[in-house]
Amino acid sequence: MPLAVEVADLVKAYGPLRAVDGVSFQVEAGQIFGMLGPNGAGKSTTVEMIEGLRPVDGGRIAVLGIDVRKHPRRVKERIGVQLQSTAFFRQLSPRQILKLFASFYPRALPADQLIAMVNLEEKGDAASANLSGGQLQRLAIAAALVNDPAVVFLDEPTTGLDPQARRSLWDVIRRLRADGKTILLTTHYLEEAEQLCDRLVVIDHGKVIAHGTPAGLIAEHFERTTLEFLSDPRLDAAALAGLPAVDRHEEADGRSRLFSSDATASVRALLELCAARGVELRGLSVHTATLEDVFLKLTGRRIRA
Repeated sequence: MPLAVEVADLVKAYGPLRAVDGVSFQVEAGQIFGMLGPNGAGKSTTVEMIEGLRPVDGGRIAVLGIDVRKHPRRVKERIGVQLQSTAFFRQLSPRQILKLFASFYPRALPADQLIAMVNLEEKGDAASANLSGGQLQRLAIAAALVNDPAVVFLDEPTTGLDPQARRSLWDVIRRLRADGKTILLTTHYLEEAEQLCDRLVVIDHGKVIAHGTPAGLIAEHFERTTLEFLSDPRLDAAALAGLPAVDRHEEADGRSRLFSSDATASVRALLELCAARGVELRGLSVHTATLEDVFLKLTGRRIRA
């Protein structure tokens, strides 16, 4: 597929501090591409340089084949940007706001079409002061789509939203991809990145420390499944550690944990062991690794909003 975004050896320095230190990645057209990293990792600075909003100290950026450093205006005509925090005129309606934004471009989508794209029909003529947090975020995305951009940048679009509003926005983002748009997404929610992103990079200390698909990164860094259940003295450590495909056994807080390379074989053998010893297996759960597990392994700390 053609490249929507290409970043090579990108550098941004502030005196001796390299906020972005040789970042490179590629985003294919039609993808949802995620950027993850702790606060201060350099991801926001990277995105702002791609958008043409911050000067570049070194490296190359191309958006839709256009050199951002040489032609920032041409790039801005082809992209849409939703900022983490957006302030609208409180007494204007979404329809009025979108018409105002449309007046800034030589070519723009109709306000009614934009309102429908983000499911705001019921609030199209309400004052923006009366919109909920989720509705304001949908309006911010609609404003980013006014010029019908090929590449859309979404900066933590669901921060602070309740789970229902967050999932509603996920549906909007998926529809944008279905319509052929490329999405570059930053988020503090690991579940969000795992659900939405086709590919992603993890940035820390100004460098890319991991890249790939969510499933690929999980498989690369975690090969084991965890079986967890309430401990029972009749299930001794030696017996549990000796079950098929079990690599390690732990006891903590009244629960047993088995780390298995073949969950099906281990569960079957565990059930047989319980039956043989007259033990009722209680509280059994099976956990596979998540993108958060990968993030913690790579950075040693949780993402904080």
